[in-house]
Amino acid sequence: MVSDEKPRGGRALNWILSGDLPRHPALAAILLLILLALAFAPFLFPGTRSLAVAARICVFIVMASSYDILLGYTGIVSFAHTMFFGIGAYGVAAMLAKGWVGWDAVILGALAGVAVAAVVAAAIALLSLRVRAIFFAMITLAVASFARILATEWRSLTGGEDGLTFSLPDLLKPSFHPFAQPILGAKIDGRVITYYLVFATSLVLFLGMLRLVNSPFGRVLQAIRENEFRTEALGLKPVVYRTVASAISAAMAALAGAMLALLLRYNGPDATLSLSIMVDVLLMVVIGGMGTLYGAAIGAVVIVMAQYYLESALGVVESAVAGLPILPALFHPDRWLLWLGLLFVLIVYFFPSGIVGRLRKTGGAAH
Repeated sequence: MVSDEKPRGGRALNWILSGDLPRHPALAAILLLILLALAFAPFLFPGTRSLAVAARICVFIVMASSYDILLGYTGIVSFAHTMFFGIGAYGVAAMLAKGWVGWDAVILGALAGVAVAAVVAAAIALLSLRVRAIFFAMITLAVASFARILATEWRSLTGGEDGLTFSLPDLLKPSFHPFAQPILGAKIDGRVITYYLVFATSLVLFLGMLRLVNSPFGRVLQAIRENEFRTEALGLKPVVYRTVASAISAAMAALAGAMLALLLRYNGPDATLSLSIMVDVLLMVVIGGMGTLYGAAIGAVVIVMAQYYLESALGVVESAVAGLPILPALFHPDRWLLWLGLLFVLIVYFFPSGIVGRLRKTGGAAH
């Protein structure tokens, strides 16, 4: 007699992933590789630069996933997401920069940033979500521009253009060394502890957002995205659901900003409120696949890795083709943005539903 029950390990994984399994072997392998690489980054990729890249990937997985709740699951096009990112970063930075160095300052600053971001997002949603999508997008762009100007001018709180530099709790300082000897070839210090704090927080937040979008609430968001009028005819109020989704998304973005501030030990307008960051987040979601948090995670890895390593890779290629005409100029490291743009065009052309969308479609066809 054959049992139809799934193995206990399979049930546990299904519960952890909220029933949203990869549904394609290649996608499962990519996600597992990303998880293992980030989990053991200090030991696999020693060096300050590599650790900084891994930490930034963790932060932007949360940031891109939070934006995908709006864009991919709810159908809201917003250009103000970096504002909430900056609010979270300034919440932590403002507390620590005033000389209150301790875990209570970190926690209180992060919670303050989350609360302010959620309230501001809910207010914008309630006031603006009744207008058409393009007009809402323009409103959010205007609000984001205002937030950057406010951060630049309100020097007593934000430090203006110079931003805020601050000290961390002793446990997170680079000078903190809990072990005299390296572990698995890596020296454990405050930077590594900070990294694992960011990694663990990012993993918990990502799994929490995965549970949210696969809950009945998430199903309603997707129904609103597909047909708002039909959803309203069923007795549900799209404005209420969109407002709650905006507040939750903003809160997650604020937590991502708080983590980035801890990593940088600094925050300023260019660090978290730049429009280029908003463009990067949009690219992450589109490249990975809208409407799937796995896509946001993969997109974050692709974009961050390209930003840090594409220029170096082009330098290697330039050296290899040095004796050929035209090619050295084409592969000059200064043209890395050109190649990043070409990469984006190719991914959108060959994967119009994103990397995850394409893999899941082929996986479905195979079954």
